[in-house]
Amino acid sequence: MRLVRVAVPVPALDALTYGVPDTFREPTVGTRVLVPLGKRIMTGLVIGSSLSETGVRDSGLGARGSTFEPSETAVFESETTCATRTPTAKRGIPDSTSHRTTELRSHRFGSAESRTPNPESRQASEIKPIVDILDPDPFLPDDVVKLAAWVAEYYACGIGAAIAATMPPRAWIETERYAQITERGHGAMLTERGHRRAILERLGAGKPVRIVAAGRGGHTALMTLERDGLITITNPLKGTSDASRTVRLAMLTAEGQDIVDSVGKSTAIEAAPRLGARQREALDLLQGAPDGIDSGTLAQRGIGAATLARLKALGLVTFVRRRIERDPHDLESPLAATAQLTLTPQQAVALGRLFELAEARTFHTALLHGVTGSGKTEIYLRLAAKVRSQQRGVLILVPEIALTPAVAAVVRNAFGDAVAIQHSGLSDGERHDQWQRIRRGDVDVVVGTRSAVFAPLRALGLVIVDEEHDASYKQDETPRYNGRDVAIIRGRHADALVVLGSATPSLESYQNAQNGRYALVTLDRRILDRPLADVRVVDMRQEYAAAGPDLILSSVLCDAITRRLEAREQVMVLLNRRGFATSVICRQCGATLDCPNCSLSLIVHRAARRARCHYCNFSLPIPSVCTTCGGSFLEQVGFGTERVEGEIVEKFPGARVARVDRDTIRKRGAISSLLARFAAGDLDVLVGTQMIAKGHDFPRVTLVGVISADVGLGIADFRAAERTFQLLTQVAGRAGRGHVRGEAIVQTLFPNHYSIRHACRQDYGAFFSDEIAFRRAMRYPPAVALINAVVKARTFDTAMQDAADLIRRVRSSGDPYRVLGPAPAPLSRLKGEHRAQFFIKGTNRRGMREALRQALASRPEVARRTMVDVDPLNVL
Repeated sequence: MRLVRVAVPVPALDALTYGVPDTFREPTVGTRVLVPLGKRIMTGLVIGSSLSETGVRDSGLGARGSTFEPSETAVFESETTCATRTPTAKRGIPDSTSHRTTELRSHRFGSAESRTPNPESRQASEIKPIVDILDPDPFLPDDVVKLAAWVAEYYACGIGAAIAATMPPRAWIETERYAQITERGHGAMLTERGHRRAILERLGAGKPVRIVAAGRGGHTALMTLERDGLITITNPLKGTSDASRTVRLAMLTAEGQDIVDSVGKSTAIEAAPRLGARQREALDLLQGAPDGIDSGTLAQRGIGAATLARLKALGLVTFVRRRIERDPHDLESPLAATAQLTLTPQQAVALGRLFELAEARTFHTALLHGVTGSGKTEIYLRLAAKVRSQQRGVLILVPEIALTPAVAAVVRNAFGDAVAIQHSGLSDGERHDQWQRIRRGDVDVVVGTRSAVFAPLRALGLVIVDEEHDASYKQDETPRYNGRDVAIIRGRHADALVVLGSATPSLESYQNAQNGRYALVTLDRRILDRPLADVRVVDMRQEYAAAGPDLILSSVLCDAITRRLEAREQVMVLLNRRGFATSVICRQCGATLDCPNCSLSLIVHRAARRARCHYCNFSLPIPSVCTTCGGSFLEQVGFGTERVEGEIVEKFPGARVARVDRDTIRKRGAISSLLARFAAGDLDVLVGTQMIAKGHDFPRVTLVGVISADVGLGIADFRAAERTFQLLTQVAGRAGRGHVRGEAIVQTLFPNHYSIRHACRQDYGAFFSDEIAFRRAMRYPPAVALINAVVKARTFDTAMQDAADLIRRVRSSGDPYRVLGPAPAPLSRLKGEHRAQFFIKGTNRRGMREALRQALASRPEVARRTMVDVDPLNVL
């Protein structure tokens, strides 16, 4: 039997070996296949036709991370939802799979640690065959498959998780479990107890119900109920091999066309036998639409399905299905407006240097270090046009969804329909269609957030990573990759030019430029020689002494806002903390309102009238009495963007104020609409979190106020100073981009901290010198490589003991690196789990990863509860 390696989307699972039946052609790398995995049928992706030197896991055997999480009972999806999602072969599953959609219970998990060093010598009965091949041609290009393999190795995750990150929505087909009560089960309902009775009562209506989760007790009850004949469990497939949207079009057949063409239209239709008035009207409409009319449009004209069916039976009309694309582009926004600009001398020199690198058609990485307002976007556009003229593709990455519509509009305005966008703010259908446009080669420019780095763009010649320093490029779930670093690897694989752009580069990128690994291209002057904003620092210690500790807006900032509003200019106010108040404290007993799942206080959101945890999303109504002592003396302490907005509205009643944070932009299109209103001058003051600090160009903004500039300095993270410097520099750069000189006012309790001092002068070189000295002294990146490992458990003692055991195993390798810990994580309890943390520091990245990988492999039950973050940007 021919063998293939298949990656399935299960966390921490290695590639699996499957056989290809003789009746199937051998699937090529990048092809989707249906494969059995335990009791399920899943979609996998072929990543090779032979085994790696180290071997792979046996097909269908136990997967790390595939066991059920403990809970009390089985959890079912509602019957209503179940009825609307009942999967059948008619929903796009190839016909060859339809007979395999139910009886799949014979597949069982085997040994979780089984390996296959020499599968050619194994008996055929040990290797499970693939169920079906979904694609006639590779679904995922070979270069993207190789990139996913690099991600899996470097970020120490399973190849299945890495492959899943590359795939578009609706690309997977898998089985779901449905339970249905039998007649015997109805009779036994009153005599059963515990889990068994609860399940039977849930299934009492008799309809199939999807099982969405099962704990240990619930899973056992399900299995015994099925064994006793009280319920049946089926495993139908869900999903389609092609998720494109299609419409059903009615068109005239040759016979129908002959009838209407034989004589004059009205005469022919009137003379046609056996036709009613609606049928004649339908032929009349279809005659004027050679490409057909969709049945929905005809229905709106009063021509229903019965009329069309009669015409089809007479051979006058035929039906075809045509794919239509869901278009997410919005070119009506004023942010889309662009104009051809004359390059400054600095821009011309920078562009010339980048042209040289692009024309070499070999891999290079360049750091474009340009101050805010220096014209980096214009360089991106001209460089992209140059690369497109070489018949090569362009990939442009931006850090935030909030920036993508604006950048996409500018790029599409320059390159027309050759542009596709990819980010999670689109609907699944839109993302699917955009991805398919890229895969077909219909576009040669892609704009998107970090996941767009895997876009199947052909003949890649240029990768641009805008605001390369931004933490949004780092994914905070498996696989925990950094989109910037993956972009560099993709450029290397494609012999492409990679341009990293930022006014405040990451220390890693700037050190690489200093060491000569990256080409350094500098823009240290703004367009038209506009000056950088004047920055004033307000020492809030003095303000609090004069006005009290509840002060939010200093007198200096209030006076500045008044002047700017009187001059009909715009203002931006930044506070990188959302909500109304940061905690609720009882003045009677001192208790705080804490999250029951996390070691954090609940954040008050006054508009929603709830206190919410920003990590697990637990919430409750804002209490009127203390939940501990029953006292009524509750005080809301601290403030966030919601309270700042209210303060500005109160102090400046005539101002038009809006807020940008994750609470106000949940609705689709909200962020684009709000920023468009601000750009058009319909708003005077924009309050927001770090979303407003980068990438935006609003010429009317002349004042930026920063509230609590030091809010990030108290975080237990070695990158705190770097993030503070970057945020302050970026937000100050939003002011003064028009003809009026800008001003930034920074409120802080630590005016002498070096990150704040250098940010106020926008002196990156001085900040880099101070910060790199600190990193080298403390041996933090980029001086060394770092891996952050967090072990989660139900109890704190278990988490610490398991972390200590992993550390002993890591240290036993004897390689020259340091292991620090274990210690309680800064967020010691999160989402109901206790967390212990340790770090691995060193210069041998591969050796560090391998030592940790071997330690986890020796404790698979702990590995399932361990988060591994290579090159972490956040160590909380």
